[in-house]
Amino acid sequence: MPSATLTSKGQITIPIEIRRTLGLKPGVRIDFYEVEGGEYAFRPKTGSIRDLEGCIPKLDHIVTIEEMNQAILDGAAESYLKSVGKPTSARSRGKAA
Repeated sequence: MPSATLTSKGQITIPIEIRRTLGLKPGVRIDFYEVEGGEYAFRPKTGSIRDLEGCIPKLDHIVTIEEMNQAILDGAAESYLKSVGKPTSARSRGKAA
């Protein structure tokens, strides 16, 4: 089992096999959390927001403020109709399907 020694500054060096397994690179932040009665575990903190680039497909058009506002109104209306027990299909709101 790998081990490490605590320095006088409260620092440890994580053994290479653990760094490789966890994919730890210099500068990675690590979160510590208590698992039970005085025992702790750690895991690398999730990456940067920049790591999410490209995970959402680009739209074929730019959504306008009016379209966003309409989507919000439609969602609010649908939520309200559900709360009062009314049907929420497009036809029930007077729109052509």
